[in-house]
Amino acid sequence: MACGSRQSVLEGGRRLSPRGGAGGAEERRGGAAGAARALLRCAALAAAVAGSAAAQPARELDKIALSPGFSIEVWTDEVTGARSLARGPEGVIFVGTMRAGKVYAVVDRDGDQAVDAVHTIAEGLDVPNGVAYRDGALYVAEIGRVLRWDGIAERLERPPQPTVVVGDLPTDKHHGWKFIAFGPDGLLYVPVGAPCNICAVADPYAAILRMRPDGSGREVFARGVRNTVGFDWHPETGELWFTDNGRDMLGDDVPPDELNHAPKAGLHFGYPHCHGDDVVDPEQGGTVKCTAQTKPALKLAPHAAAIGMRFYTGQQFPAEYRGQILIAEHGSWNRSVPVGYRVMRVVLDGGRAVSYQPFAEGWLQGRRPWGRPADVEILDDGSILVSDDLQGAIYRVRYHG
Repeated sequence: MACGSRQSVLEGGRRLSPRGGAGGAEERRGGAAGAARALLRCAALAAAVAGSAAAQPARELDKIALSPGFSIEVWTDEVTGARSLARGPEGVIFVGTMRAGKVYAVVDRDGDQAVDAVHTIAEGLDVPNGVAYRDGALYVAEIGRVLRWDGIAERLERPPQPTVVVGDLPTDKHHGWKFIAFGPDGLLYVPVGAPCNICAVADPYAAILRMRPDGSGREVFARGVRNTVGFDWHPETGELWFTDNGRDMLGDDVPPDELNHAPKAGLHFGYPHCHGDDVVDPEQGGTVKCTAQTKPALKLAPHAAAIGMRFYTGQQFPAEYRGQILIAEHGSWNRSVPVGYRVMRVVLDGGRAVSYQPFAEGWLQGRRPWGRPADVEILDDGSILVSDDLQGAIYRVRYHG
């Protein structure tokens, strides 16, 4: 990945800034000059971020631009490295992290949408990015395994020892962090990213797996997926949609990140041969015809590191937001002009993604990011949460009318 380690300084959907990928493979395949350029850009972003990280999120929120009628506030700033979000039992939001190695439970005891307590469920884990909750149990994905904490709702202050659900996933650090979630079929979906920027891979790499809650019945649901760190199911059709981060080292504007739609199992989404609609990879494309791959539902900003996403299923926002997609763009790390660092709204019409526009932006000021959106989640009252792993905070966005 980039920036010195396979888990880069700000890790995000892809290294350093979730634009992971840039490092790893280009270091192996792009030559010394390419690797040097990548490292210089990483260093520049790391320096910019270091200068921004000390900012207090509450003091910066006036920089966030929202549509009329919306407001944003700090929900909690006691969740170092906050990444993936998952709704637990009533009043509880579970929070995964990367470098922090922790999993948190954020508690609203009385339903007033204010935080009453933050509990550390586990620490010292290996990049526990993914969190999911089902039938009273918390599931956490590390790089090489999935853990389960049973009866967690009654034991937030003194969590039990976890059970290993899956212990034999690949342990590659490059794109090894995972977003996990249960689908409407009751199965747990677990991605395995490509262990490189660009390279030929075989199962289970560059794929989305699914399995029963006890880890049995594992199968590959989708292939050709370089590094997805966010997915959700359409609230009416029950079909899977997911973000995917495109490869690095082909320039600022190629290839795009992707929003993909997988209405059934067995589809191939192009990696490593094809990117976007028709970008044939110069190293891995060969004689492959990109027309044979499943094309993205929507091309997203190149290198923006589109990661966490949710269909908006609440009732608080205006009607035009319901059933639409919100995507957290963690932000670029190796683009000459930074992009991302925002939450985007994808408009669907008749089941098709037709437009892509800012919902909340301002975490990037000039070339300097002071925050990095990582995931979104919907609260019971219809407001939404946005995690920020740079600030160690979760924001709440609500609509006042």
